[in-house]
Amino acid sequence: MHRPRRLRRSPALRNLVRETQLSAHDFILPLFVSEKLKQRRPIASMPGVFQLSLKEIVDEAQRAQDLGLQAVLLFGIPEHKDEQASGAYVETGIVQKALRAIKAKCPDLVTITDVCLCEYMSHGHCGVTRIDGDHFHVLNDETIELLVKTALSHAATGADMVAPSDMMDGRIGAIREALDTNGFDQTGIMSYAAKFASAFYGPFREAAESPPQFGDRRSYQMDYANADEALREVALDIDEGADIVMVKPALPYLDILWRMHQRFGKPTAVYHVSGEYAMIKAAAEKGIVDERAAVLEVMTALKRAGADIIVTYWACELAKWVSE
Repeated sequence: MHRPRRLRRSPALRNLVRETQLSAHDFILPLFVSEKLKQRRPIASMPGVFQLSLKEIVDEAQRAQDLGLQAVLLFGIPEHKDEQASGAYVETGIVQKALRAIKAKCPDLVTITDVCLCEYMSHGHCGVTRIDGDHFHVLNDETIELLVKTALSHAATGADMVAPSDMMDGRIGAIREALDTNGFDQTGIMSYAAKFASAFYGPFREAAESPPQFGDRRSYQMDYANADEALREVALDIDEGADIVMVKPALPYLDILWRMHQRFGKPTAVYHVSGEYAMIKAAAEKGIVDERAAVLEVMTALKRAGADIIVTYWACELAKWVSE
């Protein structure tokens, strides 16, 4: 009897039989563009991540493309906020300006835009609200009208794909119908289909300047205890026309990611979010983990669990690391 042997004799041999391989094409880089800035502003809770001016966002997009990345995900920070999120869909909005500028310099780079209203609302919620005494409600249908306007505006100014992250019911179908009716049938939709109410979003709210001014988002984001409900939400978004479905955050939801990938066979994305990023950065700064090794291990786990696409703030670094 021979003992079974594992092929682990050398790094080269391990690489030869490695089941999960990372590529620069796996990653999407999130970028924050601010209407208020002339030069970049560091985000204190996210070392290495910045709010960028309009000029800098173009340079950063070019750098991402030069490193081998194929797509960026744009988040806008407007000068003016109001209770109708008008900065989200106005023709001269910051994302609209960024799209035009990026496409002029990097026409082959895939531009994906966040379609949500929290950055543009004076109260920081993802939709139109109504306050009744001590309670508030996000008005689903009224919010969808503004999301549709935003998606159409982004498509008209060059977005290759829109990414609704608001979690309103029925918004994928409404956006798909509006895009098709208005001649944007080739504009894709990447749906935040299973977006959970999470403790890991805090640094993003600093980056996007979008903390809620009252209440929280648990009434419209998913309960982190519910897996079957998440799969039902994904199925609904696919039926309504989503091209890519996403789970967010990443590591606490590997089971959801795996089940989505196995059940639906649809291109599946995962967002490794700001809090997850900040934790590894903090641990690396304290010498608890090696940053590069930890990040590569995490990203491999996400791809192994079923992610076809990974949205990550380490996208540029990963593009370098996986090519070495």
